[in-house]
Amino acid sequence: MHPHLGNSMANHKSALKRIKQSEVRRIRNKYYHKTARTAVRVLRNEEDKTAATEQLPKVIALLDKLAKRNIIHKNKAANLKSKLTKHVNKMA
Repeated sequence: MHPHLGNSMANHKSALKRIKQSEVRRIRNKYYHKTARTAVRVLRNEEDKTAATEQLPKVIALLDKLAKRNIIHKNKAANLKSKLTKHVNKMA
């Protein structure tokens, strides 16, 4: 029996493949999401305006990719981008 599937073992090859695929995707999406959250946090804590200005486009691209892949909602991505841009522009 597969370790992640519990007791309800699927009987069809296609179902087994689906379970494996969704597990792999779940882990990959979790990694992407965590990476993006860390990038946002790093940018928020950045003190230097030039460094922050340099990081901003990279973080925005990352958020856009996540939104495109439906890992985060596109409005959430938009809100984060807006807030981060404001934050960077406000820096001295």
